[in-house]
Amino acid sequence: MRTTPDTTASIGLAIGGIFGLVGTFVASDALRETLWAIDGVALVVAAALLTMKYQRLGNDCVAAGFLTFLAGESLLLAGNAAGLPASVPSYVGGISLWAAALIMVSVPNTFALWMRLTAFIAAVLFLGSVGMVLWGAPLLPTSAPLPAAGYPFLVATFAGWIWTLLRPER
Repeated sequence: MRTTPDTTASIGLAIGGIFGLVGTFVASDALRETLWAIDGVALVVAAALLTMKYQRLGNDCVAAGFLTFLAGESLLLAGNAAGLPASVPSYVGGISLWAAALIMVSVPNTFALWMRLTAFIAAVLFLGSVGMVLWGAPLLPTSAPLPAAGYPFLVATFAGWIWTLLRPER
């Protein structure tokens, strides 16, 4: 049976995935910042609820992964209003934590293999982006191919988590 926190977390993941992707491709700075603010808050709420869920289930690594994701998303939210160039330091910190979180959530076999693979791919792409920025590449959160290539894998992972939360009990 679905619980209200599971439904709420699913809605947060869906809003985060949709608004985050759309925000990456809009031309207006104000619209992008607005979409990313909504995306960030939704993902923080979802990650908080997922932290509690997996902690109660005794899955400490997954719970800690969602808590780490929450910390990363908070860094992204903090830099969002500064605009793209000024947000790079908090962005690099945020996606570093995203990558760590995706690995932590995916190491245990809590989720289906395909979700774990999409999470690992996203983590590798985000870590590649972090490395590039740290070594002097002028990447922005909207740069392609990196870090933009990581977002679809992140959203696919969100879709899997939503499916896991909303599927009927076996």
